[in-house]
Amino acid sequence: MAARPRPLWLLGLALCALGGGGVPGPRPPLGCPQRRLGPRERRDLQREILAVLGLPGRPRPRAPPAAALLPASAPLFMLDLYRAVAGDDDEDGGRRLGRADLVMSFVNMVERDPALGHQEPHWKEFHFDLTQIPAGEAVTAAEFRIYKLPSTYPLNETLHISMFEVVPEQSNRESDLFFLDLQTLRSGDEGWLVLDVTAASDRWLLNRNKDLGLRLYVETDDGRSVDPGLAGLLGRQAPRSKQPFVVTFFRASPGPGPARAPRAARPLKRRPPKRTNELPPPNKLPGSFDDVHGSHGRQVCRRHELYVSFQDLGWLDWVIAPQGYSAYYCEGECSFPLDSCMNATNHAILQSLVSTVTVDCCVHLMKPDAVPKACCAPTKLSATSVLYYDGSNNVILRKHRNMVVRACGCH
Repeated sequence: MAARPRPLWLLGLALCALGGGGVPGPRPPLGCPQRRLGPRERRDLQREILAVLGLPGRPRPRAPPAAALLPASAPLFMLDLYRAVAGDDDEDGGRRLGRADLVMSFVNMVERDPALGHQEPHWKEFHFDLTQIPAGEAVTAAEFRIYKLPSTYPLNETLHISMFEVVPEQSNRESDLFFLDLQTLRSGDEGWLVLDVTAASDRWLLNRNKDLGLRLYVETDDGRSVDPGLAGLLGRQAPRSKQPFVVTFFRASPGPGPARAPRAARPLKRRPPKRTNELPPPNKLPGSFDDVHGSHGRQVCRRHELYVSFQDLGWLDWVIAPQGYSAYYCEGECSFPLDSCMNATNHAILQSLVSTVTVDCCVHLMKPDAVPKACCAPTKLSATSVLYYDGSNNVILRKHRNMVVRACGCH
């Protein structure tokens, strides 16, 4: 019996069944048997795919993230990052992500300036909600991004932009400031300024129920304080496409993954082995095939189409990209002789021989009744990335490993 990758192969027919309805979009292959799923089947299927994606439940953003929200700075950056990763053929899921499995963006919630406009030193403070940071994730990098317009005040000056983490103390004390990064630029420069705030990540992970406070200062070469707004640094009042945000890169910490609900075991149905005392003809080399079908017309082990449609699942209110992806699965016969294109292991070649051929002189060594056929299974898997909103409207890019079958073989 051919083995298919779990749990995606179990979803195959159900996903094909979803093709019978829904809004227009990418469709599953025509070869899929199609029928409509009942409400309970659909819920079970959605729950199963959410578990595969590592999500405890369906995210429900506070407001439907319609197309009008996409011009915001954080979603635009994350969409560009997703496209860069999706267009990268690196089998580890994209060199742009480095070692990260998960990228989260956080939108500036609150912005503070000194109470008195002429008070020095000038600064601007930003706050970000970190409650959605998942457990069991280690920060590999974190960046604060703020857009700078050209500034004529001060004219042709070198500006030093410093970033500090704000750590609140007791109510009767000033907050502590921890230095994070310093960048130097010219007052006439324009574009996104990126400040490294990775050093604050240890405190984030220890205080997930608190927000992140960041304070920004601007100084000239001679130490004169400059108002960040006059230096051209934009805040919450800027156009949506130029508002400041934080982007954080995570990698799953070593250890046991999230527990999945146990499945009921299904008995293995073993096909009665065919007995024969005949070896392959001398002119028929083991592993040679005339076509993709075996000697009895059965299809040999190969990759088949399996399309997972987020659109048909009704998830495009929180999934930004993609609308679906081809997961594929492996199916077919692994009977002797095994062709070289079937990527069979040496053990699978021996197993398929033992399960189909009994030689009189070796009957005491070979027990076909006890040896199943070799199984058709993935030999190469790759990652896929999904870009989506969480329940707090943060934009998340998650790389899921081993989600796409690249090649099949006999094992």
